[in-house]
Amino acid sequence: MEYVVDASILVAVLLNEPEKGRIIELTKDADLVAPGCVPWEIANALSAMLRRNRISTDVARSLFGTFEKVPIRYVSVEFGNVLQLCGDHSLYAYDAHYLDCAQRHHIPILSLDKRLRQAAVELRIPTPEI
Repeated sequence: MEYVVDASILVAVLLNEPEKGRIIELTKDADLVAPGCVPWEIANALSAMLRRNRISTDVARSLFGTFEKVPIRYVSVEFGNVLQLCGDHSLYAYDAHYLDCAQRHHIPILSLDKRLRQAAVELRIPTPEI
């Protein structure tokens, strides 16, 4: 089984959020796929936590190191399709990157982002419940 995973899924696991158990259950023995923007999104999420003094720099660096060990197959996106998805579903480009990957590779998508999940449903992309 393969899943496109977004930053919300990865951050939830890194931070031991309540959804972690279900995410692990779904992704056990699965191949993870994501657009190349994921490391930047993870770094951005950690930087936001740093700015809010929720974590220290050492913790942020450690969490990013843990993220880098997650076996993810990075795939490119088709930017024309990304922009079409943005316009059709009122999404930011980063969110549309995940939809593009899921559409073009025919892979279900895992996300905790409600707007992204709704767009996936509209596009008939499988979105397992978390």
